[in-house]
Amino acid sequence: MTLRINAQAPNFTAETTQGRIDFHDWIGDGWAVLFSHPKDFTPVCTTELGYMAGLEPEFTKRNCKIIGLSVDPVDNHAAWSKDIEETQGHAVNYPLIGDPELNVAKLYDMLPAEAGDAAEGRTAADNATVRSVFVIGPDKGIKAMLTYPMSTGRNFDEVLRLLDSCQLTAKHKVATPVNWKRGEDVIIVPAVSDEEAKAKFPDGWKAPKPYLRIDHQPVVAGDEGSEAAEALPKPEGVGEDGNPP
Repeated sequence: MTLRINAQAPNFTAETTQGRIDFHDWIGDGWAVLFSHPKDFTPVCTTELGYMAGLEPEFTKRNCKIIGLSVDPVDNHAAWSKDIEETQGHAVNYPLIGDPELNVAKLYDMLPAEAGDAAEGRTAADNATVRSVFVIGPDKGIKAMLTYPMSTGRNFDEVLRLLDSCQLTAKHKVATPVNWKRGEDVIIVPAVSDEEAKAKFPDGWKAPKPYLRIDHQPVVAGDEGSEAAEALPKPEGVGEDGNPP
């Protein structure tokens, strides 16, 4: 099954370190990040799982659950979690999916159908493609995907930034520019006409080109009362009609 952005995230039931789950039911009405690993007790993945454990409160603030997957049984995950806490300084309090029959890895197109039906006897190299991150929205649609090689640790600060962008652009008719971070200026999407933009962005915007209309980030959930929610000045060089004078 080939997965693409905006496709429905396949549902499944699986054993995890926190019991058996139905994936869609587990997500509920919020967001989720599913990230996968080719094998337990692998060095790069150990650092990743520990970092995500420390970062979990930031995802929680954003109404986003995190869940890991590794191509090994749940019993192995429990032992590995102890190593992760010992070496990385953070306890893994989010669930880890056991995938000893490779069902979820194949369902999410991380392994081919001919990979077999047992993790036993397979090495991390055999499962090298099980290194993906899926950002899933409340509608259970896949909003973003990232895949890394085994030799490169994933940047989970980037995954958090990506989540911020996905949540913002799902609610507002804006896009986020290169290297955008929460609270920085955004781009009004081309589908919004200037007339509609005047209603949605009454303080105006700056437009170095007609197709490049830049404005302040709308307030997002969790920012109320914060610096990001304070009134911001009109962008420099904005006329009364919302365009450069």
